[in-house]
Amino acid sequence: MDRKQNLNRNETFSFINPWIRYFLFFFSFLFWVFSLLIVAIGVYAKVQKATDTVRDTFLIDPAVILIVVGVVMFFITFCGCIGALRENIRLLKTFSFSLTFVFLTQLAIAIMGFFYSEQTQDALGKFVKKAIVHYRDDLDLQNLMDYIQKEFKCCGWNNYTDWSWNLYFNCTHENPSTERCAVPYSCCTPVPGETVINTMCGFGVQTQKYLDANKIIFPVGCADKAVLWIESHLLLVGALALGLALPQIAGIVLSQILISQIQDEITSVL
Repeated sequence: MDRKQNLNRNETFSFINPWIRYFLFFFSFLFWVFSLLIVAIGVYAKVQKATDTVRDTFLIDPAVILIVVGVVMFFITFCGCIGALRENIRLLKTFSFSLTFVFLTQLAIAIMGFFYSEQTQDALGKFVKKAIVHYRDDLDLQNLMDYIQKEFKCCGWNNYTDWSWNLYFNCTHENPSTERCAVPYSCCTPVPGETVINTMCGFGVQTQKYLDANKIIFPVGCADKAVLWIESHLLLVGALALGLALPQIAGIVLSQILISQIQDEITSVL
């Protein structure tokens, strides 16, 4: 009788915790669906563009960035999802390694950004300069720059005269554009009670001195405004960083636990 009970107990016992297995599956499935959504949004944004002849904007195109991030997320979460469901060690190891690599890369970028702040600011400056140069060439870049300038209440990277980098806003006498010496409307200070946005509010601003321009637009560059925003929102920045790191750490730990349990299960059968 005791022998039969021991045999039944051995048949039903498993080293694999179903709670860990299914939690990892649903965890990966949730982010897998999210990655498909990101790819879909990126593809839709890319297809909706009438023309895309400017190759120089490819690496800073928000639609392309969304597609790349979505594809990477899809691959990683697919490995975690199927690996947990099928108890496949290879897929789980791929999931764990990929997630660890992404996490360490993000950590390295954050550390380098902290210790090499000037170089990081220069790199961001190059990105913004390209966005300003191709402001009229790419609708996504235009919307992104307008959003940044509205939210941070800034204009350009260093100051409002940076908009001379753009072909249309260039402030040289040889420029035949009607927008010569202007800045985008997103630089303008909002007028109380204004129902219709005046898109010509920034015309001729680059010819004005700083104090005069300050009456019409936000003359401070987005570089200084971004630094001030981070310094005044350290708690929010920390919470966002923690919110980004915790799911990745959880995925790495859970996948390693599940791999160990599957290996114990295989060893007990052999």
